[in-house]
Amino acid sequence: MKKAKILGFGVVALASVMLLTACGGKKSTTSSSDSSSSKSDNHSVMIVTDIGGVDDRSFNQSAWEGLQEWGKKHDIKRGTGGYDYIQSDDASQYTTNVSGAVQNGFKTIFGIGYLLQPAITEAAKQNPNVQFAIIDSTIDAKNVVSATFKDNEAAYLAGIAAAETTKTNKVGFIGGEEGVVIDRFQAGFEKGVADTAKKLGKTVTVDSQYAASFGDPAKGKALAASMYQNGADIIFHASGGTGAGVFQEAKAVNSQLNEADLDSKKVWVIGVDSDQQDQGKYTTKDGKDDNFTLASTLKGVGAAVEDISTRALNDKFPGGEHLVYGLKDGGVDITEGFLSDDAKTAIKDAKQQIIDGKIEVPEKPAKN
Repeated sequence: MKKAKILGFGVVALASVMLLTACGGKKSTTSSSDSSSSKSDNHSVMIVTDIGGVDDRSFNQSAWEGLQEWGKKHDIKRGTGGYDYIQSDDASQYTTNVSGAVQNGFKTIFGIGYLLQPAITEAAKQNPNVQFAIIDSTIDAKNVVSATFKDNEAAYLAGIAAAETTKTNKVGFIGGEEGVVIDRFQAGFEKGVADTAKKLGKTVTVDSQYAASFGDPAKGKALAASMYQNGADIIFHASGGTGAGVFQEAKAVNSQLNEADLDSKKVWVIGVDSDQQDQGKYTTKDGKDDNFTLASTLKGVGAAVEDISTRALNDKFPGGEHLVYGLKDGGVDITEGFLSDDAKTAIKDAKQQIIDGKIEVPEKPAKN
């Protein structure tokens, strides 16, 4: 595999991701104006989702919205010969779904999530003339482009947000399935909490748990309930569709509070991969409209899908390359949400230090 390249989306694309439209910015030598109608007529793109579906308000949804934006920009229609998605409802469907995309003649096929790595690897071997892309993993093959993100950097900022905001000095982390990708989220979050707590002269504990699934809202709700009951007032989730349960539990807790209780008893959620502020809307027991999404880490999955699809359309598919999208170039970030001014300042300072190499964020959690 070629040496990894650090890429980003720029200010415009990042703003789009924050709005959950996942419009990728121009960062290659190609642009939408480079494509001709003949290229559009002859190119097609399919994404195969991880479990959770394209309406998970997170990882898969961002990818699908990025592909829809690509189709819109290039006047390419949804369906065979254009662009589409196949939804995976269970891990056992990955291989079948990727094979189905090949059989339907799609030219570029994305595996959305590291769990699809084996299926994409096998399909790439069997179909050397088809272009494949894997998100959140790497595959060493000439007809596969790998795209990963520095999730640990965004998670570090989430850790700062949590440590600056918590009133109980207990926060939680809920991951989907254990592995190198979610390790980055956990490691960055825990480090951000620890570094910030030290600066503030206090101790903040992190309860990190895993649901063993990216598509189990019930498990996410149960884990969140346990954390909140044990005193955590903020939970950062990196669990895809499982995270819907975390939001459900936070809503259940906060909906039982009166407005006067919010300062001392309110619980928060930090969203992941896209701006999940809308999921934090709720009404207090005495009728006040409020929101409990403290902030959300951003991951430009949709922008990456759009970028790679555009390169493929313009006969510049980056097969064999590993594209890395990081904080330095806008590939990951965090929303301001309902953060305090102190938290915003701390995050701004840390962001620059990470970009300048003064803060190194770990990719693996520290051993207990």
